[in-house]
Amino acid sequence: MSNLKLGVEVVSAHDLMAKDGQGSSNTFVELHFDGQRFRTATKEKDLNPVWNERFYFNVSDPNILSNLTLDAYIYNLNKANNSKSFLGKVRLTGTSFVPYSDAVVLHYPLEKRSFLSRVKGELGLKVFVTDDPSIKSSNPLPAMESSLHTGSDSIQSQEPVEHVQKFLPNLFSNEKSRARHTFNHLPNASPAQPLQQNIPSMVTQSTVNYGMQEMKSQPQVPKVFQMYSGSSSQSADYTVRETSPHLGGGQIVHGRVIRGDRPVSTYDLVEQMQYLFVRVVKARDLPSKDVTGSLDPFVEVKVGNFKGITKHFEKKQNPEWNEVFAFAKDNVASSFLEVVVKDKDMIKDDFVGLEDKKGEKTKGELMLAVWNGTQADEAFPDAWHSDAYTSNDSSSTISSHTRSKVYHSPRLWYVRVNIIEAQDLVVSDKSRFPDAYVKVQIGNQLLKTKSTQVRSLNAVWREEFLLVASEPFEELLVLSVEDRLGPTKEETIGKVVIPLNMVERRADDRFIRSRWFNIEKSVSAAMDGDHAKKEKFSSKLHLSVCLDGGYHVLDEPTHYSSDLRPTAKQLWKPSIGVLELGILNADGLHPIKTREEKGTADTYCVAKYGHKWVRTRTIMNSLSPKYNEQYTWEVYDPATVITVGVFDDSHIGGSNDHKDSKVGKVRIRISTLETGRVYTHSYPLLVLHPSGVKKMGELHLAIRFSCTSLMNMMMIYSRPVLPKMHYIRPLSVMQQDWLRHQAVSIVAARLGRAEPPLRREVVEYMSDAHSHLWSMRRSKANFFRVMSVFSGLLAVGKWFGDVCMWKNPITAVLVHVLFVMLVCFPELILPTVFLYLVVIGFWNLRFRPKDPPHMNTKISYADSAHPDELDEEFDPFPSQRGPDIVRARYDRLRIVAGKIQNVVGDMASQLERVQALLSWRDTRATIIFVLFCFVSAIVLYVTPFQVIVLLAGFYIMRHPRFRRRTPAAPLNFFRRLPARTDIML
Repeated sequence: MSNLKLGVEVVSAHDLMAKDGQGSSNTFVELHFDGQRFRTATKEKDLNPVWNERFYFNVSDPNILSNLTLDAYIYNLNKANNSKSFLGKVRLTGTSFVPYSDAVVLHYPLEKRSFLSRVKGELGLKVFVTDDPSIKSSNPLPAMESSLHTGSDSIQSQEPVEHVQKFLPNLFSNEKSRARHTFNHLPNASPAQPLQQNIPSMVTQSTVNYGMQEMKSQPQVPKVFQMYSGSSSQSADYTVRETSPHLGGGQIVHGRVIRGDRPVSTYDLVEQMQYLFVRVVKARDLPSKDVTGSLDPFVEVKVGNFKGITKHFEKKQNPEWNEVFAFAKDNVASSFLEVVVKDKDMIKDDFVGLEDKKGEKTKGELMLAVWNGTQADEAFPDAWHSDAYTSNDSSSTISSHTRSKVYHSPRLWYVRVNIIEAQDLVVSDKSRFPDAYVKVQIGNQLLKTKSTQVRSLNAVWREEFLLVASEPFEELLVLSVEDRLGPTKEETIGKVVIPLNMVERRADDRFIRSRWFNIEKSVSAAMDGDHAKKEKFSSKLHLSVCLDGGYHVLDEPTHYSSDLRPTAKQLWKPSIGVLELGILNADGLHPIKTREEKGTADTYCVAKYGHKWVRTRTIMNSLSPKYNEQYTWEVYDPATVITVGVFDDSHIGGSNDHKDSKVGKVRIRISTLETGRVYTHSYPLLVLHPSGVKKMGELHLAIRFSCTSLMNMMMIYSRPVLPKMHYIRPLSVMQQDWLRHQAVSIVAARLGRAEPPLRREVVEYMSDAHSHLWSMRRSKANFFRVMSVFSGLLAVGKWFGDVCMWKNPITAVLVHVLFVMLVCFPELILPTVFLYLVVIGFWNLRFRPKDPPHMNTKISYADSAHPDELDEEFDPFPSQRGPDIVRARYDRLRIVAGKIQNVVGDMASQLERVQALLSWRDTRATIIFVLFCFVSAIVLYVTPFQVIVLLAGFYIMRHPRFRRRTPAAPLNFFRRLPARTDIML
C-alpha cells in the first residue's frame, strides 16, 4: 500500500450566504476525495467561520493522482429537521497539488452546484501531498450517515486546534478584514512549515489570495490614503475664535455693526484710544547757561511717570523741533503736564528759561500745542507714544525704531538681456584665439553665458537672460567679456556699462531693436588706482536690452501672492474695492526676553498687501499689547492674500544677533471674505520650531472688504491670474525661483534702509522666501492633500462598486433604471450632471465656512512630524549637520525617491503596454487585438450605438451571480502585453 497522502487544512471561510432565516448560518465543510469523506466541526451563527482543522486522505494509486479531484462542500446545518443546505463548493484537480514545502493557504471563490444556486463567499484551504510514514490518515465518515453531528468538535480531526485558535486571528471577520488585507500584501512569502511550528508566524507571512475580495470593483484605499479623507479638524486651541468687540463704529456681532451712542469714527475697526498730544514746535531767545554763551537745548515733556525728550541742537538759541508726543490716558495717572527746556551740557540738566526752579519768570519763549485726540489724529503715526515705552525708558535713543510706519516697496522690473555676438575681440596673448564668455551683472545678481571657443576674433552666443531691477534704477547693467585662460584663471577683455534708466521699456512682446556697444577696457594709470583712463578699441558687443513691464515681478509664492498686477502702470485695471484692516491687540504672548528678572516681549505687527507694507508701533514690556491701528489698501484682484505678522523688536534690549524674533503670522485670502461684513476674530499665532509646532499667543484682528463694483469683481474671475506676458513668453520654474529670490533681496535691502527699518528676516518671513526648500514634513502634507482631493472620487468608485456588487438591491435597480433612461435620452446626460452639481452646491451652502481660513496644523502635518524631520527642515542650506546625520537623511531621501521611482515605472509600463497593442512586439497579441478591432468594427457598424452602451453598462453592473472570481479576459490580455522593463539595465 502506498504511503502517499493528501493533506487538506480547512482554514476559514468568508462572506457566506445566510440560510437560517435569521441572517446567519451554522456552517461546516465536507471534503470528498478518492471515495473518502471528512467533515469539520459546525460553527454556529457564523458567516465568517474559522476552523483550522487538518485532514489526511489516503491516495490509492499515486499514478492517477493528477486525474483525481478534491471537492470541498460548505453546508448550513438546519437543527430543526437535522438537514443541511448547500452554501457553495470548491473543486481542485490533482494537477494543482504540491508538496508540503510549497503549499500556502489559498482562498478560493465558492462555485455553484447548479445554475439556480445562490452562493457567495470564499473558502481558505491549504492542500499538499506528503509521504511521511509517521502521518496516519484520518478516519472517514461512514458511507451511510445515520445522523449529522452538531457538536462544535469534529470527530475526524486528528490534531488539536486549541493552540491554532490562540495564535491565528479570525482573518475574515468584519473586525479583522482590514488586517487581512495587510497580511495579503506583505512581501517575501516564505514556504509553509508544519502547522504546529508555523502558526505563530502566519500573522507576518504572506498568503497568496485569489479570492473574490481581490476582484471586487470597489477600490481598496490604504490607511495612508484615509488620513485626510475625513475632517481636517485640529485642536480647539489652534482654531480661529470669533469675537464681539466694541469698536469705533459700535459693537460687532457676527460681522454686523450694532451702532451705539458714540459718534461714528473714520477709524471704526479699532477701539478708540484717548491720547494727550503735545507738539513742541520751537523756542526763541533762550538764555545761555555757560561763559561761552553757547547753548545745546532740548525739551523734556513729562506727564506722570512718562517723559519724552526731543533731540538736542548744538549752540542754538532759537531751535525748532516740531516733534509730537502722545500720552495714552489709560496709562497716565497725573493731571499735570510739565514741559522743561534743558541744556545738554549742564551737569544736572539745569533749566534754561521760561520759569526757573523757583517759579519766577525768566528769559525765553517756547511754542507748544496741546490737545486731546485719538489714534485717528494725523499726528499719531509720527508721534512718540507713551504706551510704547516704560516709565524708565529714554526716548532719545529708541524712538525712531519703535514708531509706526507705512512703507512702499520699490517697483520692480524684469531686465531682459539678449547677448548675441561680439566682434574683434582683442586678448593679451596674440598667438591664441579667445575662449570667451560674457558676465551679466546688476548689483549682486550675476549670470554667465557659455564659453565659446572660436577660430577667429568673433564669438557668437545668442543667449537670453532675465534679471531684476528696481526703480529709480540706481544700479548699472554691467556686461563683462571674459577670456578663460584655464580652469581657475580668467582675463577681462572689456566691459559694457549701460545705465538702466536709458534702457527701452516695453509692456508687451514687441520686437526690440538690437544695438552694437563699444567694449571699453580700463587701464590703471597709477598704483593707487585714483585715476584711470579708458582706452577704446574696435571690439564691439551686439546686444538687445529692454525692461519688460508686461510681467508681474514675483516676490512671493504665487499661491498666496498679494499682488498680481504687471509692472507697467498703463496695464493696470481699476480697483474693485477697498480692504480695511484693524490690528486690535495680541493676547497670551510667550515671553521672548527677560527684563528685571521677568519674562516679557517688545512686539510690533507688520502687514503686507500689494506694494504697501505697514508697521505698527512697538509696545514695550507687555505680553498683552494693544495696538488699535487701522490701515487700508486698494484691492485689484480677489485672488490675493494679506499677511499679518507679529515680531519681537530685538533693537530694544534684544539678543539673537539683533534679529527680530518671529512670533507668528496670519494669512487671509480676500476671496474668502464677504463684501461689507466686518470679521472680528482672534487668530492663534503658530510657529514651527525644531521641537514642534508651538502656539505663541493670539492676534485679534478686524477686517472688512468693501466692493466698489460687483460686476467688475465678477468679471475678474474670467481673466487670467497673471498678466498676459506670463503666457506669451512663460518663465521656467527655475527662472521663477531664482528671480523671486532676487526680488525678495531687493525689497529687503530697500525696506531695511527706511526709518524705522524693516529688517531682512522680517521681509523674508512675510514673503515666505524659503518655502521652496526641501521639507519631508511639507512633502507628506502635500501628498495627503492630493489624497484628500481624490477621496471624493474614491468614495464614488466605492459606491459604484457596491452598486455593481448589488450590496443594496434597491439602489442597484434605481441606478439601472437611471442608466437606461440616460442611454435612451442622451440629451438628458449633461443637464442631469449640471443639475446634480447645482443640488450639491445648495446642499453645501448650509455648511459653508463662517470664519476665515487659518493655518491648520493637521493639514500641514506639523502636529505629528518627527523631530528629525523638523531638524532637517530648519537646517540651513548648505547643511551644517554632521556627516552621519546627513548620510542618514540622504539614505531616507533615497528610500522615498525609490518609492516614487517605482510608481513612475509602473505608470510607464502601463502606457507602454498600450503602445504594444499595435507595435508587433508580441506578434500573437497584436494579431488578437487586430482581429478583435476588426470584429468590433463590424458589430458596431450593424448594431445601434445605444444598444452597445446598454449592453456594456449591464455587463459592468451585472449581478454577482453572473461574475467570475478571477480578473476579466481583457484585463488578463492587457497584463500580458510586453513593456520596456525587460530591456532596461
